[in-house]
Amino acid sequence: MLDVTKKYMVFGMKTVDRLSLEKIMKTQSAKAKGRRFQQWVRDQLIEQLEVHPEDVESRSMGAGGEDLIMARAAREKFPYSIECKNQESLNVWKSYEQAESNSGDYEPVVFIKRNNQKPLVVVDAEYFVKLHNDLSK
Repeated sequence: MLDVTKKYMVFGMKTVDRLSLEKIMKTQSAKAKGRRFQQWVRDQLIEQLEVHPEDVESRSMGAGGEDLIMARAAREKFPYSIECKNQESLNVWKSYEQAESNSGDYEPVVFIKRNNQKPLVVVDAEYFVKLHNDLSK
């Protein structure tokens, strides 16, 4: 049996000090953090696209597929497949691959966020240049 008063503890197969163990976020807290960000993205789309709130739905955490489900009216104004990630450490390429696999006929977009930083969006570079070129014409 482990003595929890010792400086180091065994956590799974990894030895960590007690301070690091206390910093590990619980699954429920991580899901709530992700859910808040996903709902923030949803609210931004509703406000900026001026679509009805029922036209953009936030999918439950852990469900497969796109993170935001859009009705036709919203999809016509915003033809993207959205993946949301609110994590301190993130593999951007893996997140983009996930967005691609869920995108169907739409351009994959990854919204990323971490604590004390503003949200960013990740899109394919060639698509971004084409988008810019189309807008500047």
